[in-house]
Amino acid sequence: MNLTPEQIAAAQKANLETLSGLTNQALQSIEKLVELNMQIAKQSLSDSMSNAKKALEVKDIQQLLANQAEAVQPMAEKIMAYSRHLYELAHETQANFTKSAEKEMAAGQKKINSLVEDWTKNAPAGSDAAVQVMKQAIASANTVFETSQKAVKHAVEVAQNNMSSATETVLKTTRAASKTAKGK
Repeated sequence: MNLTPEQIAAAQKANLETLSGLTNQALQSIEKLVELNMQIAKQSLSDSMSNAKKALEVKDIQQLLANQAEAVQPMAEKIMAYSRHLYELAHETQANFTKSAEKEMAAGQKKINSLVEDWTKNAPAGSDAAVQVMKQAIASANTVFETSQKAVKHAVEVAQNNMSSATETVLKTTRAASKTAKGK
């Protein structure tokens, strides 16, 4: 079972295409992160200037406290929105990488199955037990991979649900605290 130069070249080309695709996905994620950070920086600068102007117009301590209470809720919401955007970006990137890995794994499994089939056709008489062992090992490896993929996907779903619940809890608490501060 020798590989020909054409097969080696094809494998190297496929690997290079995969690397190129993953690199493009990573660069797109970085680009989205930079855009998000630029939006946050612009919004933060605008909010800071607005808060500074309000602070300069304060006439008494009650107005200062009211201004501060008014700024707390939007700030907490923006922090949570930023965290949510970061999480979504990381999740999207991870999903894209996982999809690429699954595609490569499926292609690899197909190649291995093809090699095993070729090998079994040319196997000497009496090697049926060895062929069965090899096929069983490949099937077991595939099962382990699929099981681990399902476990990872489940863990990601649980983390996403926990993140959503935590975000809602923080926002509700912030709203309640803001209403309490405004009422005083």
